[in-house]
Amino acid sequence: MDDVLQRLGLTPAIAAAFVAARAAGMRLARVAAQHRGGHVLISSGAQLGGDADALVELRADTSGRLRRAVAQDPAAGPAVGDWVAVTVAGERPTATIHEVLPRHTKLSRRAAGRGASEQMVAANVDTVFLVCPLDQPLNLRRIERLLTIALESGASAAVVLTKADLCGDPAAARATLGAHTDRDGAAIPVHVISSVSGVGLGELDIYTSTPRTSALIGASGVGKSTLINRWLGHDRQAVNAVRDDGKGRHTTTHRELLVLPQGGLVIDTPGMRELGLWRSDEGLQGAFADVSALAERCRFRDCSHAGAPGCAVEAAVADGSLPPERAASFAKLQREQEQLVRERDVLGRVRSRQADKRTQRALRRHYKDEGQRE
Repeated sequence: MDDVLQRLGLTPAIAAAFVAARAAGMRLARVAAQHRGGHVLISSGAQLGGDADALVELRADTSGRLRRAVAQDPAAGPAVGDWVAVTVAGERPTATIHEVLPRHTKLSRRAAGRGASEQMVAANVDTVFLVCPLDQPLNLRRIERLLTIALESGASAAVVLTKADLCGDPAAARATLGAHTDRDGAAIPVHVISSVSGVGLGELDIYTSTPRTSALIGASGVGKSTLINRWLGHDRQAVNAVRDDGKGRHTTTHRELLVLPQGGLVIDTPGMRELGLWRSDEGLQGAFADVSALAERCRFRDCSHAGAPGCAVEAAVADGSLPPERAASFAKLQREQEQLVRERDVLGRVRSRQADKRTQRALRRHYKDEGQRE
């Protein structure tokens, strides 16, 4: 495989998925950024007939066929981190994206607004970093939501507690977080760091020293851009001070895949105020493994955990073995997921009816044209 593409995280599975497109004369690239005017891709010079060791950047748009597919399903479009099959033309090469290759992980959330639609955050991520600052009390409910979304992506997750230099007792703050496990019951790593003093940064080398892709998610002002600047060795990402009310100003305005000098890749994301779940069955079971285990012992399979007889979750809250706040958080996310399933079902039926109407219109036009020819 191309050394530069391997440096960008190319795997044997992606290479195998690209075989047919390669035979059709297409090139392989990875989406580095997404703007309203198109996409920025990164690839190797060998893909363009140039220096095989060079990393090149291309501006790109999508083909008409792919745009039609995106109109039906916005999540089908190229997202940051995607591998894509492209054609390249022009003296100042521009690319056309024809195909998004299969994703091995998909970090997504419910799009802001009333409709039940999916918004892609990043694709082909190996580790999702949940970034939270220690200069203010940890928001445990937000962390649980972030962890649910991260685990549902199929990637591994790690919590990064930043700004340890601004916290009087980082160990005590870390203790309030408690322990969390992933889908397989393994402990979620928690790293306490300071991008200013350098404390704890060495613990993150295992994620950034090989061609694996990490993504940072969290609110504005939690230290994502400062951490990335530290990894890059220079101030590429703008950093703004946190406001007096403790809320961060948006510094990152779009998602971007960055190649780190030490070998890894990282996707920075804008601070997200709304974190709606999309598909979270496995994510909930992972982020709330303790509550899920209790729920399996409830008398009724569809137990609401709110006054139902024989509820093992409420019994654990009553005897003090389960914090009531955690049980309430689980119930809230579960209700949110159930509501989303209902809305997606309605949306699916609407789209099906629309597709049927388009088919009927096309058939009427066809028979009308046939009649005119006769």
